[in-house]
Amino acid sequence: MTNAEKVHAFLNEAKVFYFLTTDGDQPKGRPFGFQMLVDDVLYFGCGTFKNVYKQIVANPKVEILAVKGGEFMRYDGQVKIVRSEALLSKVREIMPQIMEMYDKNGWEMGLFCLENGHVEIRGMMDLKEAFDL
Repeated sequence: MTNAEKVHAFLNEAKVFYFLTTDGDQPKGRPFGFQMLVDDVLYFGCGTFKNVYKQIVANPKVEILAVKGGEFMRYDGQVKIVRSEALLSKVREIMPQIMEMYDKNGWEMGLFCLENGHVEIRGMMDLKEAFDL
């Protein structure tokens, strides 16, 4: 299993994960659920009209936090915005209702991945695994 596959599996098992940004000097966190693995790269997405998207454009350093059972995962990195019709087609397959709503309202889905990432999987008292992604 590749490191990207490990993170993808952890996020799938957690179901909801928290995406952390900054708004100026104020930390911001919100629940996310969408992520997809394509060619060993994890992609995330949100509406370009949302504050979170504006925050990652202003400061691309982010962290993802997920919890499953007695373990939690931290995944930090720098956002790379990705523009790809092929990836948007995959998003349409995964989330047809959401994309239908976006189309109806004239909204754009912004896709991104993380570069120069570092992952830690921890128990409450110990580091279980750490790797770069």
